[in-house]
Amino acid sequence: MDDFDQSLQEFQITAQARRSAAGWLDAFEAALASRDAARIGALFHADSHWRDILAFTWHLTPVAGRDSIAARLAAEQARTAAQGFHLPQGRKPPRQVKRLGIDSVEAIFEFTTADGRGAGLIRLSPSPAGDGTMKAWLLSTTLEALHGHEERIGENRPTGAAYSRNFGGDNWADMRRKAAAYADREPAVLVIGAAQAGLSIAARLNQLGVDTLVVEQLPRIGDSWRKRYHSLALHNSIHLNHLPYMEFPPTWPKYIPKDMLGNWFEFYADAMEINCWTGTEFVAGTWDEAAKCWTARLKCADGSERIVRPRHLVFANGVSSYPMLPELSGLGDFKGQILHSEGFDSGAGWEGKNALILGTGSSANDIALDLHSHGVNTTLIQRGSTTVVSIDPSARLNEAIWDEGGPLEDCDLIVSSATPPLIIKAYKSVTKRMLELDREMIEGLKGIGFKHDVGEDETGHQMKYFRRGGGYNLDAGSSELMIKGQLGLLQYDRIERFTAAGALLKDGSTVPADLIVLATGYYPQEELVRRAIGDAMLDRIGPVWGIGEDGELNNMFKRTPQQGLWFIAGGLAQCRINSKYLALQIKAMELGKLGPL
Repeated sequence: MDDFDQSLQEFQITAQARRSAAGWLDAFEAALASRDAARIGALFHADSHWRDILAFTWHLTPVAGRDSIAARLAAEQARTAAQGFHLPQGRKPPRQVKRLGIDSVEAIFEFTTADGRGAGLIRLSPSPAGDGTMKAWLLSTTLEALHGHEERIGENRPTGAAYSRNFGGDNWADMRRKAAAYADREPAVLVIGAAQAGLSIAARLNQLGVDTLVVEQLPRIGDSWRKRYHSLALHNSIHLNHLPYMEFPPTWPKYIPKDMLGNWFEFYADAMEINCWTGTEFVAGTWDEAAKCWTARLKCADGSERIVRPRHLVFANGVSSYPMLPELSGLGDFKGQILHSEGFDSGAGWEGKNALILGTGSSANDIALDLHSHGVNTTLIQRGSTTVVSIDPSARLNEAIWDEGGPLEDCDLIVSSATPPLIIKAYKSVTKRMLELDREMIEGLKGIGFKHDVGEDETGHQMKYFRRGGGYNLDAGSSELMIKGQLGLLQYDRIERFTAAGALLKDGSTVPADLIVLATGYYPQEELVRRAIGDAMLDRIGPVWGIGEDGELNNMFKRTPQQGLWFIAGGLAQCRINSKYLALQIKAMELGKLGPL
């Protein structure tokens, strides 16, 4: 086939995909307007999935099965009044794709509701009846903006007249200092933590006109990354890690070093006009039911305390909280230095010494590489089994949607469209491919006695992250060194106890150590909540992070059982995507459009 014939064929396929998508959307809008569940259901396969993000249900709502989807859509349409479904210009066009092994037409669409503007995704495949019709096996509907309260970006950006023509009055810098001081008002929202989660939600709220204060316990924005171990860099690619509204410079490396990222966070906060108090610790908070606000006690950088009364409190300080320090037999007798991985900086100064690292997750392995590079005789101690995945090529398989190119917001929409059952199915498929790509490495690890697994249901490291926040290693080269014997591996069940000199094994020998690094992870975020706002509040809201009964993350990015209490966490892409939806909910509550659960 020559280039002309190939181009013609591609054009015909694209045109057919557009006709199929447009025809389905027309039929869907008509069926939805009728609120006839049978008519709606006729457009879906029996095994189909719908994920709604705020547009119909004002929640993150997965629904599975044709009958359940049709009944829910018919019921919600009375309030939602969704209409105007169309294929928009300027977004990824309808196309023929293969998703989860299904040849499908995939199309992004837009629509409006009584509350705002929405977007979504459909995946269509031929009806099993063989009658030439296309039915949906995936539908997603997402609220993108509220009517009359759109983000102040692009054509809706501020004019700047308030200071650019205010000769003799406050200029921009004056106004920023006054805004950040909160001398004459209370913030509507208090965000705890100024890393990717806190900065993302603050930037989104700013563009919706919601007065937001961020507090960061460390001296500078970005220190939560700067103060981590010396050699740390992101383990996923730059093109999926942008923060809202500002992409990284095209000159930056594919895997961003921690200090580079920390400096970007500081610059980002300034450019996005985020009000942030650094060196400020959130000490405690209580909910005032009568006033419908929080009383939040802050310890400021100068040692003074400040009370603020926001209507919303957003915890944005990570999936984990306080370092977990295990009680290990004899560890208190050790005469060398003991560090938790959070306090490890560099192997410099330990040249020629012996180090034991308790743990085999990503942090443990990165620290092992750092110590090894400085000439430290290093051994990792493994307690439970670990999922090991090469950064490239295997971990990059989870970047496939962004690798396809197109506008970032379109890639984000596609990624966020999947329901929990489809996510599980996708991760199983990807994990199977990862095992093929990493077979030699994994077999080599097993050959030296390394305990390896691919998760409780063969969904690999990603579901481990969502379920428990750890238990895996994105391998940067430590596995090869272990296999070659250049990094030691010791199973914890061989240890009798720790002694002044190191680890005494059950066979009577000692593995000597000058340094022990406890790469033992962190308490879950519930512990931070418990210490900050009390046991009763934790009991009220339930688990934070981890997978809930509906397959979604517990209490993340959505209303919780406690009015005005919100959580956002995760990697940069996860925070960028979900900060939009969290900000829309807070704005809707501020407008009186949305009440508590």
